[in-house]
Amino acid sequence: MSRAAQIRVLAAAPAVREVLAAYLAATRPRHWLKNALVFLALVAAHRLYEPHLLWRGLGAFVAFSLCAASIYLFNDLRDVAADRAHPCNRSRPLASGRISESGTLIVAAVLLVAALSVGLAFGWVFTGVIALYYVTMVIYSLGAKQIPILDVLMLACGYALRVVAGAAAMRLTWSPWLTAFCVFLFFSLALIKRYAQMATLPPGGDAHVRGYLREDGVLLIAQGLAAGYLSVLVLALYTNTRLVQAPSGQYGLFWLICLLLLYWISHMWLMAHRGRIEGDPVVYALEDPVSRIIVALTVAVTLLAV
Repeated sequence: MSRAAQIRVLAAAPAVREVLAAYLAATRPRHWLKNALVFLALVAAHRLYEPHLLWRGLGAFVAFSLCAASIYLFNDLRDVAADRAHPCNRSRPLASGRISESGTLIVAAVLLVAALSVGLAFGWVFTGVIALYYVTMVIYSLGAKQIPILDVLMLACGYALRVVAGAAAMRLTWSPWLTAFCVFLFFSLALIKRYAQMATLPPGGDAHVRGYLREDGVLLIAQGLAAGYLSVLVLALYTNTRLVQAPSGQYGLFWLICLLLLYWISHMWLMAHRGRIEGDPVVYALEDPVSRIIVALTVAVTLLAV
């Protein structure tokens, strides 16, 4: 290679790195933590310390992260015009022009193929759950997210599918308890997100967020708190059931998790009501000191219980 060619390659390297970083940012790596729900079935089965299951869980996490990344890119393609007019979303890589629409489409397709390919290593059932999740989220992006209540219910079901997928990948018995727990919990968190978005509406007029009107705020709080507390009830009933089945085990420690969850849900809705949460409640929780302490305590108690 000539010296002139070497100089051109070196000069282009920073630009290539910037483009790659922009594509990575568009896949929203911070949100991949949600895919850790695939391990929930392993925790519930009290088999957290079995290495071969942990490896299968890690593979499921990777597959779901690739799938979710593809969905984020697809969603950005659908909303690119609206994002460019949004005061915050216009800084997203696609809306700001740092990546192209054609390139985003190609990367989204590659990520989906990669997710399904990894999924096949864990069986057709797991791959089918990933496909179902993808189709559900595409329907959500194509218009379901504009329908009040249906939008948050679909988001909650998307989180529940992660738990089902984890059980399928690790070949564990599917638990309707866990599915119900996740649907109620994430229905509550999805409502927090909508409530927080409504808090940014300008005063006066008939402004709305995806079909939710400003006066719907009280109703969203009632629904969100009810769903959150129902998730605690489901966890408490599950704990009591396991205690009856195996009274000599450590399942009694899950009562502490019930209390921690009850506190956290109440805390999150209080923060939303005070206007502290501006977007995704999961992202807020990652930076919230109180949430970090509760998560640390929950993990500690879980490790002792299983």
